[in-house]
Amino acid sequence: MVSNGTKVMVLPFNTSVELIMQDTSILGAESHPLHLHGFNFFVVGQGFGNFDPNKDPKNFNLIDPVERNTVGVPSGGWVAIRFLADNPGVWFMHCHLEVHTSWGLKMAWLVLDGKLPTQKLLPPPADLPKC
Repeated sequence: MVSNGTKVMVLPFNTSVELIMQDTSILGAESHPLHLHGFNFFVVGQGFGNFDPNKDPKNFNLIDPVERNTVGVPSGGWVAIRFLADNPGVWFMHCHLEVHTSWGLKMAWLVLDGKLPTQKLLPPPADLPKC
């Protein structure tokens, strides 16, 4: 069931992320165009029905997967994506059907700073207007 709250997943810098998005359907199967800010990801697999962790990864395309920042989770199916969390900051992930975000189909990834100066979130500019 849907609930109010803030969903944030904290990731150390340079974490490899694999995410399986499943349209299991509580009220009715529907396609969801899911978008990730701040990153491109690779679509390594997709299918219909429930994802089977013992069978489906054997068919992942790890040679030349499609690179995107938005992917359609098929109605009644699943999609598997992979990305490298190498962009520090807080990045929103959400369904592009606006009403679905109000239902809770949204979250954020918080990517922590790396150790090197080039792997850290820059401070805001000095002339940034205050709220």
